[in-house]
Amino acid sequence: MKRIKILIMGAAGRDFHNFNVVFRQDPTYEVVAFTAAQIPNIEGRRYPPLLAGELYPQGIPIRPEEDLESLITNEDIAQVVFSYSDISHVEVMHKASRVMAWGADFRLLGSRSTMLPSTKPVISICAVRTGAGKSPVARKTASLLKAAGLQVAVVRHPMPYGDLAKQVVQRFATLEDISAANCTIEEREEYEPHIQQGNVVYAGVDYQQILRRAEGEADVIIWDGGNNDLAFFQPDLEIVLVDPHRAGDEEAYFPGEVNLLRADVVVLTKLDSAPKANVVAVRTRIAAINASAQVLDSNMPVRVEAPENIRGARVLVVEDGPTLTHGGMSFGAGVMAAKQHGAAELIDPRPFVVGSIGQIFTTYPHIGSLLPAMGYGAEQIHELGETINRVDCDLVLIATPVDLTRVIPIRQPTCRVTYEFQEIGRPNLQDVLQDILVKAKRHA
Repeated sequence: MKRIKILIMGAAGRDFHNFNVVFRQDPTYEVVAFTAAQIPNIEGRRYPPLLAGELYPQGIPIRPEEDLESLITNEDIAQVVFSYSDISHVEVMHKASRVMAWGADFRLLGSRSTMLPSTKPVISICAVRTGAGKSPVARKTASLLKAAGLQVAVVRHPMPYGDLAKQVVQRFATLEDISAANCTIEEREEYEPHIQQGNVVYAGVDYQQILRRAEGEADVIIWDGGNNDLAFFQPDLEIVLVDPHRAGDEEAYFPGEVNLLRADVVVLTKLDSAPKANVVAVRTRIAAINASAQVLDSNMPVRVEAPENIRGARVLVVEDGPTLTHGGMSFGAGVMAAKQHGAAELIDPRPFVVGSIGQIFTTYPHIGSLLPAMGYGAEQIHELGETINRVDCDLVLIATPVDLTRVIPIRQPTCRVTYEFQEIGRPNLQDVLQDILVKAKRHA
């Protein structure tokens, strides 16, 4: 039987998962290649035979998305499976148009095809956009479960930017585990706060194996979703965050809107800083499209370790990278801290950028005079450090969840800015977790 040739459009995460659970063992299809976007330094590699399985003894090439049309034509591709996230509905259809114009079918996979069942209760924490505050909510959820006497495993959305064959299943319990795995800044941003709270974190490439490992040591699995993607596991409780700073995006991005439609609980975040009109608009839309969801209100207060150092200072603000890039935000906790504590000036890093850091500003011009903490690999981490150290400033405000001074030697004085999840009134997380607590204790 002639196999159906397909491409999987991805960004090193959802694409590999879709292949593993839908196509890896199906002889009906031949996955000719993955195409890569969003994340640098992914294309040009191969999905290794160890992960690709017996139908792909040579592995599968990873090609840049710019090659899409030529691949469709030259390889006689019948279907293109779209497999990445945090992208506007308009952009999804632009990509569909490119595929269809060259004769292939454009395909999306749903939750029934891609969510793995678990033997343990699963709580998924997702969002409608990147940078809404999922990780603080995941940490709060973990603390409540552990306070109830339950063992918790946190499973992060994949960030397989290194040697894929060595990242099949990753378990992080200490900061030394992170260093030993040569994690990128983006990985450190997600893993370190959990580890500092005492949470075990799993990640990697093969989420069937990851889930089995996590089930072996936990009473409850927390899916700490990234890049506003759908959960990889079938959730018993779906918590979805909406950031009113980006009112309207809850219905304008894929698959964020899917998350909102599926949500059991919607958490409105950053109410302490979002415009009131935006909050009203978002509440109205949630009530209209998912009236059955419980809505939790919350603040995301900013904390500064030494606020007196900011007053009157000329500061370079280093913000969480994905929040500014994929998330589309033009400010974050660092800018808020600078304004609240009387910084004299925000120094524009753009005249000082080194290497690929300059390309970030070209790709995402809305960022302006902030520096995203980009570090997809050793070379870019070095370029980020060089950029920071070239900036003429009095103080570097580090507003990314990772302590950059442990990764990059910074010559200027630094000040950490953090933010946490703060519930307002009832219902709260404790309320919505009750059924999970009962189910988990019954099986513990």
